[in-house]
Amino acid sequence: MRTFLASSLLAGLLFGGVTTVAAAEFKVLVVMSYEQDNPWVKEIREGIDSVLGASSEITYFHMDTKVNRDGGPKKAEEAYALYQSLQPHGVIAADDDAQAMFVVPFLKDKVPTPVMFNGVNAAPGKYGYPAANVSGMLERAHVRESLAFAKQLLPSIKTACFITNNVPAGLALRSQVEEEQETYSARVSAFHLVKSKGELDALSKGLRAGCDTLVIDSLEGILDSASRPMNNSEALKVLSRIYSGPILGGNRYQVEQGAWAAVVKTGQEQGETSAEMLLQAMRGTPVAKIPVARNSKGQRIINVTALETHGITPRPIVLRGATLVRQQP
Repeated sequence: MRTFLASSLLAGLLFGGVTTVAAAEFKVLVVMSYEQDNPWVKEIREGIDSVLGASSEITYFHMDTKVNRDGGPKKAEEAYALYQSLQPHGVIAADDDAQAMFVVPFLKDKVPTPVMFNGVNAAPGKYGYPAANVSGMLERAHVRESLAFAKQLLPSIKTACFITNNVPAGLALRSQVEEEQETYSARVSAFHLVKSKGELDALSKGLRAGCDTLVIDSLEGILDSASRPMNNSEALKVLSRIYSGPILGGNRYQVEQGAWAAVVKTGQEQGETSAEMLLQAMRGTPVAKIPVARNSKGQRIINVTALETHGITPRPIVLRGATLVRQQP
């Protein structure tokens, strides 16, 4: 009997009579601008997997441009070789570097494969989007909402300064701020694009004197004293040593790593929406009928460790609906 069962199981495995694994409906290539362990990348992947995981075989490729921007074009060539090998039914390209270095040179208006972008900070026209085979999801920081939230925590805030890495995402945020600043509840005093710890250190006196609050984003890749790219946590620690006032972030992980508060955008929203758009296209909807979208969901986050350290006790009404996090050690 035992021999018969073993033989039957073996036959089933060989010929499909007992156990079968359904083939994925689609093959999808996802090209991430940044490295695999980047917190923003992890959020985007969660969103993509939640939508496409049940229907698609997903291959992820990382261009690592936060840690090695100069190597981006070579990585883009590798991504295109992978695209040619896989012949996927659809492509998702995350963040601006993947557009400039990969989609525009190799895929836009050149292949029939539908391509959906996400995490794009620049105006879509910079890349010629939308295109015959390209649409996707823009990323916009909730700056207005974050400043209003900060004033609920600290009503004394009247001026705001901004610091980002001097990269396309930082330049795009500066353009957004220039367009919106008249609607902000705090006056914009300065917008600093920096590349190194030395440049951060040089700002210390001006930050203390002229900024009631500091808004940060895209700090990853700023070079330390040894010209090594820092991650967000490392850069934020440097910044916290030269500026003791309230720091606002753009993403949840930035608040968890030391920023005081934010109304955050989420990578999950970027991943989910772009994946839903790609699924429509792979199932037959023409890309031209899938309009470019923009993130709309904001989540209020408070770093209670930072507030406690600085002796700030928010009014209970300010805490209503907010997510409270403890700062990571």
